[in-house]
Amino acid sequence: MKLLIDLHYLPSLEYFTVLRQFQSVEFEHHEHYIKQSYRNRCFINTAQGVQMLVVPVTHKSGKTLVKDVRVEDSIRWKNNHWRTIESAYRKAPYYEHYADYLREILYQPHTFLFDLNYALLSFCLNCIKCKPDLSVSTAYQQTAAVGYNDMRSVIQAKIPYSLRKNYRPAPYYQIFGNQFVSNLSLVDLLFCAGPEACSTLVSSQYKE
Repeated sequence: MKLLIDLHYLPSLEYFTVLRQFQSVEFEHHEHYIKQSYRNRCFINTAQGVQMLVVPVTHKSGKTLVKDVRVEDSIRWKNNHWRTIESAYRKAPYYEHYADYLREILYQPHTFLFDLNYALLSFCLNCIKCKPDLSVSTAYQQTAAVGYNDMRSVIQAKIPYSLRKNYRPAPYYQIFGNQFVSNLSLVDLLFCAGPEACSTLVSSQYKE
């Protein structure tokens, strides 16, 4: 079975509990872009609580294919994202193990949102030693072909993960607050747990 899924920005733990179950993953390249979704946003933990990071994008009014959505041509949002990440995690146990690589990708001149997300996802998969075969769709199919598990638009920011059977939180050490915050971006788990991130994801996989 092959996974067909939309591509997110610095995806959540739920997203990775799904990805790690498949040897072959295809990313939807020809869907219509959906605003206010995980496609251009993620959530991290800060001293002020959970904070959303949003990549500003430019696209034509009406329906635009996700492959054509451009990242706003400004260094400001990159500085804002990186300063927020740095402030939140610089004292985390494994910050220095991953920070330089993440920063390098973030500041690379990606024209399209899809390419930025793909580069960041590849980094994340490498960090958790998950190496599925990755591909990109060549055309949009309303109904996925036989042999595909269609997870397009299933993982939504506006719908709690608890209403889906993908992820159940396995708590790990976090540097802020006394109450565990679940389903943040994978960067939270990487900076806080380092090489234990993979086993945490295994423990977080939904089980009947």
